[in-house]
Amino acid sequence: MDCVFCKIVNGEIPSKKVYEDDTVLAFYDIQPQTPVHIVIIPKAHIENMDGINQENSKVIARIFEVIPKIAAENNLSNGYRVVSNCKEDACQSVFHLHFHILGGKKLGVNMV
Repeated sequence: MDCVFCKIVNGEIPSKKVYEDDTVLAFYDIQPQTPVHIVIIPKAHIENMDGINQENSKVIARIFEVIPKIAAENNLSNGYRVVSNCKEDACQSVFHLHFHILGGKKLGVNMV
């Protein structure tokens, strides 16, 4: 598989890790869009949100349990945004399910 996030999970590509457990990995984005820009992924390859099912949904729940902890550790007490792009029309650039945690400044009202 030629998935950049799978290579990060496997240690083939270095990352600046923020959080890791048995099922989830979070790391700083290499092209940050905000002062704090963290990517959080399931370690198991799931292509995008359409790949979430009954068998793997627990890891998605785990991601959303971890996000507030990561936000708190990164001083995002005034707020943050969580974004996930699904497929080409949404500009998904890495086809491994991931969520962006964005914050560290006042974010705009509009998403598009």
